[in-house]
Amino acid sequence: MLMRTDPFRELDRLTQQLMAPGTWSKPSAMPMDAYREGDEYVVAFDLPGVTADAIDIDVERNMLTVKAERRPVAKADDVQMELSERPLGVFSRQIVLADTLDTEHIQADYDAGVLTLRIPIAERAKPRKISIGVGSGRTEISG
Repeated sequence: MLMRTDPFRELDRLTQQLMAPGTWSKPSAMPMDAYREGDEYVVAFDLPGVTADAIDIDVERNMLTVKAERRPVAKADDVQMELSERPLGVFSRQIVLADTLDTEHIQADYDAGVLTLRIPIAERAKPRKISIGVGSGRTEISG
């Protein structure tokens, strides 16, 4: 059971509202992991409690932007919130992508509160063999 007569409860609530990350006017960052797996990069964002329809992913040139909004739980009129510690609002993260990545084929999956992006390496950036032709005293290099 929660204690309702805490004299510092209102002060704590006001302090959290002023300093809380992720308000609608001030986006907060979201934790992420990024690693290379074969011919693609994988970026995973922690977004617990966020529904898939509240996530927005944009790529403009080489800037990847992920925004997510954790909304309040819908409550009936007779429900009174006793404690609210989970941050609500907008969470945002921007990543500058290298020119060697294929931003046209990014794949996104959302499962168990984790958004996973798979960003393939562009074909032009993959290692390839260069053949050398010799003839008529000149050397040709083709890719």
